[in-house]
Amino acid sequence: MSGRDPHDSRRLPLGRRLAIMAASGLATLAIALMVFALWGLWVFGSAGPSEQASSVILRRGAGLPEIAAQLEDQRVVKSASVFVAAAQISGAARRLKAGEYAFKAHASIADVLSDIRHGRIVRHFVTVPEGRTSQQAIDILMGNPVLSGSAPVPPEGSILPETYEVQRGEDRSAVLQRMVSARDKLLAALWPKRRADLPFRSMDEAMAMASIVEKETSIDAERPRVAAVYINRLQKGMRLESDPTIIYGLTRGLPLGHGIRQSELHAITPYNTYLVTGLPPTPICNPGRASIAAVLDAPHTDELYFVANGRGGHVFASTYEQHERNVARWRQVEQQGHAADAVPGQGEAPALAGASSAPARPPALR
Repeated sequence: MSGRDPHDSRRLPLGRRLAIMAASGLATLAIALMVFALWGLWVFGSAGPSEQASSVILRRGAGLPEIAAQLEDQRVVKSASVFVAAAQISGAARRLKAGEYAFKAHASIADVLSDIRHGRIVRHFVTVPEGRTSQQAIDILMGNPVLSGSAPVPPEGSILPETYEVQRGEDRSAVLQRMVSARDKLLAALWPKRRADLPFRSMDEAMAMASIVEKETSIDAERPRVAAVYINRLQKGMRLESDPTIIYGLTRGLPLGHGIRQSELHAITPYNTYLVTGLPPTPICNPGRASIAAVLDAPHTDELYFVANGRGGHVFASTYEQHERNVARWRQVEQQGHAADAVPGQGEAPALAGASSAPARPPALR
């Protein structure tokens, strides 16, 4: 009887021995993979070193090593090399996006990679409201702390008032150029489709008219009708008699702080359309899309006058007699103490287009 162990692997067939070895190797590999997976989950999900929220700007063109080093330097991640490994293993390494990021305190590598991979950047905006002058637009740009550099004051009416997305550190002159390009693009699209009989020799003249419409009413639905009134007056050779043009000639668009006085009504400036026939020499503000579109596609009407209605809008008239009745109703509103509810088109007094075609201007302007 043999003294050898009947289970001695040396007596097993070669194929079975190889199978046992393979199974043992697979078991070891499985354990190793499990350990690695657990380590990876811990690394990916564990809290980062930052004690507070962090803002990081990743430059365009930066590679993975540079990004990892920057994140480590700013204590967003604990180890640049671990971040590099995590990015490569997760497949995010080739999909990281530049920009400004805000990471919460103790953000994990998984959170950081997810934000950068999906481009969840901090978004900054600058808004130039409709009707602001070019100087006021530059003041808005200069007052934005996200931007850098300076920008010159552009010609009046040359920018498109809108909300623009900007990046931290972006040069103000570059943002201004985007505003100018946006206006040029809009005009290029609308000008060829304009009403055929408009009394404008150039886009600049159309912009001057649009700037008046912008300042006369803040109600989009009224803009085409207001535009039609001024176009009709221009075609008939009547003076435009727009209150905001008086203000611009006196203050370059800054509020007077009071209703227009008789002395201001008769002040001689190139912009006083009560004294000067035709359009002002330049726009008096930067009109928005609605005012530009209203001027270039104004409806055909016979209306020549309008005045505040006491409810935030205006009432229109085709004859001066109708206009006088509308003015009388406005006076009643004033006398009843409801004038504070009216919005006379930003001119600080009720718009009375065409009033001076009568012997005396209605005394709504004091």
